[in-house]
Amino acid sequence: MLKWLLTIAIVVFIFGLLTPRARRNQPARGLPGDITLRWRDRDYFFPFVSTLLFSAFAIGISLLI
Repeated sequence: MLKWLLTIAIVVFIFGLLTPRARRNQPARGLPGDITLRWRDRDYFFPFVSTLLFSAFAIGISLLI
C-alpha cells in the first residue's frame, strides 16, 4: 500500500512540475482527442487522451518500482 502511495505522490509531483512548461510549448493546448469548449466567454478543457497517456505512464512507473 505504501508503495502505491509513494508512486502516486512522485508521479503527481513530476506531472505538476512539467505541466506549466508543457502548456507554454504546446500551441494547440492539448493532444488530439482532448476537448476544449468555449461557453459564455470561458474555456473548459477536458483532457481525455492526456489522462489515458498519463495513466499509462503512471502504470509503467509503478511496474518499474
